Amino acid sequence: MKLSQFNFNLPESLLASEPSEQRDESRLMVLHRDSGKIEHKIFKDVLDYFDDKDVMILNNTKVFPARMYGNKEKTGATIEVFLLRELNKELRLWDVLVDPARKIRVGNKLYFGDDDLLVAEVVDNTTSRGRTIRFLFDGTDEEFRKNIEILGETPLPKYIKRKATPEDKFRYQTIYAKNEGAVAAPTAGLHFSRELMKRLELKGVDFAEVTLHVGLGTFRTVEVEDLTKHKMDSEQFIISEEAARIVNKGIDNKRKICAVGTTSMRAIESSVSADHHLKAANDWTSKFIYPPYDFSIANSMITNFHTPQSTLLVMIAAFAGYENVMNAYEVAVKEKYRFYSYGDAMLII
Repeated sequence: MKLSQFNFNLPESLLASEPSEQRDESRLMVLHRDSGKIEHKIFKDVLDYFDDKDVMILNNTKVFPARMYGNKEKTGATIEVFLLRELNKELRLWDVLVDPARKIRVGNKLYFGDDDLLVAEVVDNTTSRGRTIRFLFDGTDEEFRKNIEILGETPLPKYIKRKATPEDKFRYQTIYAKNEGAVAAPTAGLHFSRELMKRLELKGVDFAEVTLHVGLGTFRTVEVEDLTKHKMDSEQFIISEEAARIVNKGIDNKRKICAVGTTSMRAIESSVSADHHLKAANDWTSKFIYPPYDFSIANSMITNFHTPQSTLLVMIAAFAGYENVMNAYEVAVKEKYRFYSYGDAMLII
């Protein structure tokens, strides 16, 4: 399939810049894969679609405050430093993006905080905007992390044109987030409240937690018309023996297996055994799922509404069928569903 087939008109007014008032009260579109039928619900209505021993697969990655602002030595120019991932804990080496990049060269020092709480030196150029930096810090790892927490901002997507608030620190994070390492939230999970989780649990739904540390590559623009030529960035994922056991039991019992979010789906599809069961793993994946594709593990999924020509929309079309999805998106625009990270949700069954 071609990239241009995934274009549609998305009014800017439908890009959600604020979360819904209550996590589980955002809107929910239910799309039936077999018939293309569409239902309009509220998110907490997912309860009606799952039963005893069905399985939900959650991505328990935790977003860290990845966006920092430093001052360049001598000139004092303000530089945005977006932490992508830690390369070496002992040396405090990090892979980052800098903006404006033209001002930042190898050897430059950056100072963070009013009292220079952290200082970093640029040690390498990786891409046009990418740099490797080393934080010059003598304290413990715990103290270092605390300083990142103080200086860093919640890494809201760029389309949200406002400053991150203290509320974003809480709302741009799933309630089950545990393993720190993501620079973007697995947004389908943002709709789950503690009350809804409890009610699903009481209904007998089993939860399997996996980890995929979401990187910015998930949202990278596709720049090739031929989808087979697009390369995804690698992201680390972890599937425990316990998570694999819960999922495989659900598969054997022919239950609903629901991937909560495209990141959960990528993780599980990156670790499939020959007999179409889930394998435990601690690995990296650069898997790009596009039509046609045979899914091995999940037979339902929860996802947000994605932007035109994104890898996420392409994956959804592979799962639910191209025509079903493009029709559903046309309805979503007409019905003014909210799109993207803080937007509404879709259940595909």
